[in-house]
Amino acid sequence: MSLRASGPGVLDALSLLTEVTDELVVRGVRDTHDAWADRFGGYPGRTITSAVYAGAGLGLRAAATALDRAGAAGLGPRLDAGVRGRFVRSAVNGLIGDRLAVERPRLAITMAVRADGRDVPLTPEGLAAAFPDATERVVVLQHGLCENESYWDFGRERTGTTYAETLAALGWTPVFLRTNTGLPVRENGVALTSLLDRLTDAWPVPVARVALVGHSMGGLIIRAAGAVANDRPAPWTGLVSDVITLGTPHLGAPIARGIGHGARGLARLPETAAFGRVLDRRSVGVHDLVDGLAEDVPPLPHARYRLVAATLTERERHPVGHVVGDLLVRPPSAYGRGRAGRELFPGADVLHLGRTDHFGLLNHPDVHEALRGWLA
Repeated sequence: MSLRASGPGVLDALSLLTEVTDELVVRGVRDTHDAWADRFGGYPGRTITSAVYAGAGLGLRAAATALDRAGAAGLGPRLDAGVRGRFVRSAVNGLIGDRLAVERPRLAITMAVRADGRDVPLTPEGLAAAFPDATERVVVLQHGLCENESYWDFGRERTGTTYAETLAALGWTPVFLRTNTGLPVRENGVALTSLLDRLTDAWPVPVARVALVGHSMGGLIIRAAGAVANDRPAPWTGLVSDVITLGTPHLGAPIARGIGHGARGLARLPETAAFGRVLDRRSVGVHDLVDGLAEDVPPLPHARYRLVAATLTERERHPVGHVVGDLLVRPPSAYGRGRAGRELFPGADVLHLGRTDHFGLLNHPDVHEALRGWLA
């Protein structure tokens, strides 16, 4: 296999970093400097200063081009060869993955089943090789924003095990996905529908039952896939018995709203507009967290929904816990419960975890226990 065939390299990431340094740092400093100077009547030597900024930008753009060409030639180590590289790639895809898909496709992640740090071909041969002990019950785990499949190991030290291992002991075969979480949630839903079609069709043994587990944005992507499948019936939907979401902002996340308000506020003044541009570069995927998915994305009719929320406080109704939730998502949003009795998942099972933050939802002892009851 050639170096190029094994995915993007470190030089591709350095090329992107150089480009971003030009766009956000050099241009941002220049614009902020000029705006403050204009407010106080300008400054002598502006022509020289502008030339310095222009020269720095030109040098960075030239370096970015050279690094990009070297990356295209397959030079240097691969990002996916190590845990840190995979972390960087997934984080960048979450932040600007929609732009990467258009402008730097080598760095953009394509939704895939993952095993041993590699994409698994969705063919009978590929799946049989990756899952030699495949069972008729398949549990698909979809990570959240800026994450990758390795995040399902987060918190293992608390219990000595993971959700995947707990489910495997119950006779399920865990299937991990990796997704470009910077893309629109509904676009990822389309991709997930297609993936599940191929996965269940080519699975080594006939599939009797499917469970879908999503952390944070992962739950929205799962719901979006269900909406696509409801519009265009797919065989896999009838196999889904359970949908489990962990800290999913079904009705939006306050922090995402705050970023949007901050970007608009900073853009109002020339002196802070550059900082507003930094915030406003966030991906469509991040934008989608502002409102979540509403009633036009109904639950899968044959699935039982299990919704897990967390708060920093022991009690869910504590004033602080009610306001900050798990730092990213509040319990009403994680349960899909809005104002005036609005409820996205009537009859769903709910579980509250106290003294836990957003990432504490991963491999939490109480969720391990709940999974044994829900998916036995």
